[in-house]
Amino acid sequence: MHEKERHRIILSAVQERPVVTVSELVALTDSSEATIRRDIATLHVQKKLRRVRGGAESIHPPQFVGLAGRPFSVNETMNSQQKRAIARAAVELCDDGDAIIINGGTTTFQMVHPLASKRMQVFTNSFPIAEHLLKHSKNTIMLSGGAIYREQNIILSPFDNDVTRNFYAKRMFMGAQGLGPLGLMEADPLLIQAEQKLIGQADELVVLADSSKFKSRSSLILCPLERISKVITDDGIPDSAAQMLDQAGVELIVAQASSAQNKATSSG
Repeated sequence: MHEKERHRIILSAVQERPVVTVSELVALTDSSEATIRRDIATLHVQKKLRRVRGGAESIHPPQFVGLAGRPFSVNETMNSQQKRAIARAAVELCDDGDAIIINGGTTTFQMVHPLASKRMQVFTNSFPIAEHLLKHSKNTIMLSGGAIYREQNIILSPFDNDVTRNFYAKRMFMGAQGLGPLGLMEADPLLIQAEQKLIGQADELVVLADSSKFKSRSSLILCPLERISKVITDDGIPDSAAQMLDQAGVELIVAQASSAQNKATSSG
């Protein structure tokens, strides 16, 4: 990759987040660490970015405030085998002709591959989910209106009069920041506001959460456990978490991430 091209990618990356690390830029440009450090030094001297310990930041950061929580690109690499198994089990609940809502997230994104053979009405606030299904399936796609949050790859609106209220679904599928005795947890108030609107438009709420989410906690509660119809997770779920869901009347579906066929087993 030529120097000019690397510089363009580096400057683009620092506009998207507060600080971009050297290792992230190495991956983005497929260059060596030494090359990236030289590029950062050059752009720092040219006053196009600011060199910081371990990476670089924008001299003029975007005024649009991002959402709390890890970026989509980071979450996508975590527990990927479990997420694929969970997503396959979720799509097994769907029939052709169903109307469903898929909330943005890295686990729900894995639903796009098995959904490729379906013909359904899909409402989503996820730009990558919509784009993939448009290109690789016959499903009818509807997108919510609002601002696109690049790092999480979702579309959110703080207003009540968006298209969300005009779609009614049999099921809503969503991920979670964490899942505990108080309910489903998220990291950002705007996410909570937008997702509560979506939950109100579906008969059933199906939560896709790998087993690590039972150990995660957040300061914000999206909804109580009793509002959740089903939780789909992997076979690493702690016994205490399974008991917690059972006591709340939530159906548990365990996707066998380690098995060759990745078949789901169900218990209620």
